Amino acid sequence: MAKDSLTLEEQLSFPIYLVSKEIIRKYTPWLDKLDLTYTQYIVMMYFWEREKSNVKEIGKILLLDSSTLTPLLKKLEKKGFITRERSSVDERNLEVAVTEKGRKLKEKAKDIPEKMKACIDLSENEIKTLFTLMNKVLRNIEREDQE
Repeated sequence: MAKDSLTLEEQLSFPIYLVSKEIIRKYTPWLDKLDLTYTQYIVMMYFWEREKSNVKEIGKILLLDSSTLTPLLKKLEKKGFITRERSSVDERNLEVAVTEKGRKLKEKAKDIPEKMKACIDLSENEIKTLFTLMNKVLRNIEREDQE
């Protein structure tokens, strides 16, 4: 008898979904102390690396569409973590920059990655392998979307 491909145990997406959901759940108490959601946290990490950018580039790197990104950026701006301004070169572009308050938030968040590593409890080699495989999956999906 052939295997049923429409069972949860046959779906690669199911454990990926569960892991993602549970990792975000684990982050929540730490991020609540910073007044951030997980998506806001990854946007702030983006700015801690780059200081400033435009909405199109943020969306491209974080794979967030403008209907998700625009309200998220507005909330971060309202909290004083970023600024949003129309580009003086091209008014269609919205330039976004981290504020001093946003920079200081990084210091408060610095322990979170180590706390997550402890929860996940994988060796360095397992982490590297997982990163490699997940990035390969993303590249393959993006390539498929472009075809």
